[in-house]
Amino acid sequence: MSDSPSPSLHVRYEGDDDPAKCTARKLAKFDLAELHHSDRATPYGVVLNPHAERALSPADSDTGTLVALDCSWESAGEAMFSLPGDHRALPYLVAANPVNFGRPMQLTTVEALAAALCIFGHDDHAERILSKFTWGHTFLELNEEPLRRYADCEDSTAIVEVQQEYLDRGD
Repeated sequence: MSDSPSPSLHVRYEGDDDPAKCTARKLAKFDLAELHHSDRATPYGVVLNPHAERALSPADSDTGTLVALDCSWESAGEAMFSLPGDHRALPYLVAANPVNFGRPMQLTTVEALAAALCIFGHDDHAERILSKFTWGHTFLELNEEPLRRYADCEDSTAIVEVQQEYLDRGD
């Protein structure tokens, strides 16, 4: 459990996915995250970016702001991640959402935010945002071991070493 306060959750919202399946919109509906419709309106913070050069680690947990980009996987190219902030990639995790169940690294916005919260030691906050989805608890169950191990890491280098074990296994 982290001593630092849990970060506020923000989403740079593109609106190009099916609104009925959009996890970011559902988080906003329950006041669990704030949606932003432009880069300029999105606050500076740790940006979850699969193209980032550094892995997210507990060393990043002093941020007060966590930012995710909500867009379709088809448009999630590197150019989409022009947001100001400290860009970090999430380590290897498996999706639990119905669209990409069991696929590595195909997380929804809520899964990405929850993973970051767990790595930062804010498991209760992660459980709270995932509780709005029938499959939310499954994400934590599927990734229980890696999330625990990532949270025990000191920095990005250690995260990458742990991640490599999962990649080598082919889990």
